Amino acid sequence: MRIIITESYEQMGVEAANIVAGQIYLKPDSVLGLATGSTPVSMYQRLAAVHKSVGLDFSQVTTFNLDEYIGMSPDNPQSYHYFMQENFFRHINIRPENVFLPDGMADDMVAEGERYEKLIASRGGIDLQVLGIGQNAHIGFNEPDVKFAATTHKVELDEETIQANSRFFNSVSDVPRYAISMGIKTIMMAEHVILLANGRNKAEAVYKAVCGDVTPEAPASILQLHRDVAIILDKQAASLLPSAIRGVQITVK
Repeated sequence: MRIIITESYEQMGVEAANIVAGQIYLKPDSVLGLATGSTPVSMYQRLAAVHKSVGLDFSQVTTFNLDEYIGMSPDNPQSYHYFMQENFFRHINIRPENVFLPDGMADDMVAEGERYEKLIASRGGIDLQVLGIGQNAHIGFNEPDVKFAATTHKVELDEETIQANSRFFNSVSDVPRYAISMGIKTIMMAEHVILLANGRNKAEAVYKAVCGDVTPEAPASILQLHRDVAIILDKQAASLLPSAIRGVQITVK
């Protein structure tokens, strides 16, 4: 596990984009697992800028997003389909047929989860998975106590997650209560993982992920067992990490 601490949210995005860009340069037909939310936006902006300035080529890249709200159509401005188009895909030269997200409108979520897993397998699995982390240490929409063996599945969102996501909606009552998400097993099968976190409100979750017991009560803690993880933080998100951990951190000015 590598821990990279940056001075700012913007620098966090630059460091994450550098890793993603390096993956694409080394393997132009990379399969990327992508995340939504405010945390990775700076990374997406940087990747789009590199595409525009030096021609970082996404034409052979395939992407699989972590999750989607259940019951939300792709053209809804609050959907993760819409988020990815607005914040990333329309700014790069990725092919629409190589972009995949779970279908939150599917009639049968069990069958949809199975379909999504088969799609990932058909593309050879995920080379690099990008993650954020929730205040309760969830990754994807895998809330505390979700089984580590879970693959893509329907999840009921915790009240803490609903409250946190309400900032994107007109009111908390508008936030969907269910989502479909890649499971922990799916995430752990990725060849490489990067986890991003910024802000003091994520510090406790980061501590649990890095220093806590490996337990379903803190889903991100399972990353301690992954063979290749980079955790990229701003100073506030890293503020609770102990000095013993800080001794192996890479600090970016």
